[in-house]
Amino acid sequence: QLHLVESGGEWLQPGVSLRLSCAASGSISSIIAMGWFRQAPGKEREFIAARRWATGTTYLADSVRGRFSISRDASINTIYLQMTSLKSEDTAVYFCAAGRPITSNARTVRGYTSWGQGTQVTVSS
Repeated sequence: QLHLVESGGEWLQPGVSLRLSCAASGSISSIIAMGWFRQAPGKEREFIAARRWATGTTYLADSVRGRFSISRDASINTIYLQMTSLKSEDTAVYFCAAGRPITSNARTVRGYTSWGQGTQVTVSS
């Protein structure tokens, strides 16, 4: 079984940066890729970024390209979401996900089988 724990969410003002972390434990060998999704109130869960562990291939949503990036520290089984120039529309619960997605579903919820509990990011002046 895989366990994911996100951290780093907080309330911030527009324009600042924030880094989220997600630590994985348990059945680490089952992971092909890990990613980040977000869900705002009343909206569907939205893909943000993902990274394949073996190749380092990354996927990034067009909505955050140029502002967000995903990275990994393999030594501690942790992925990060670096967010810059935050906007009010970035306000959401951010979820970490892990699984064995193929290329066609790496940007979708169904590509991932394990999820963290989420961490709230609020961007407001």
